[in-house]
Amino acid sequence: MPDLTPQYCPLCATALQLREEHGQRRPSCPNCHFIHFADPKVAVGVLVSDEAGRLLYTKRAHQPAMGRWAFPSGFVDRGEEIRVAARRELREETGLEVELDALLGVYSREGDPVVFIVFAGHPCGGALEAGSEALEVAFFAAEQLPPPAFPFDAEILSAWREWRGA
Repeated sequence: MPDLTPQYCPLCATALQLREEHGQRRPSCPNCHFIHFADPKVAVGVLVSDEAGRLLYTKRAHQPAMGRWAFPSGFVDRGEEIRVAARRELREETGLEVELDALLGVYSREGDPVVFIVFAGHPCGGALEAGSEALEVAFFAAEQLPPPAFPFDAEILSAWREWRGA
């Protein structure tokens, strides 16, 4: 992945220098004192369960974890409300409309720029079909889920089970 850190000040075009700013080394302008703060990337996911308590998973058609089963997720567009993003990502990947029932948690880890916000939901319309980012879509019994594709999956599933009272 290419380094997208700016090299020049967006305000005065002076070359940025790495300096200690607000507790970290950040690109800073020695001329106008602009400081570049690298913002996190926000992603959303939805654990969708049907009436039988099965969970909806997609077989990923892209990296990371291409070819592995995971619950539907994706990035929030700048300025997009997170609940809208969660429903959009689910619809794009699975063809289903979803009602969001609860916020399960917010997950992040040191050194990873992604903040992952996860909801529980249930289908309320649409037709189940794999979208362009999914090779397949399927519901799995909660006791027979595919192996975790991502580091937070076990913790997220635990939060879902706790929310369901299981």
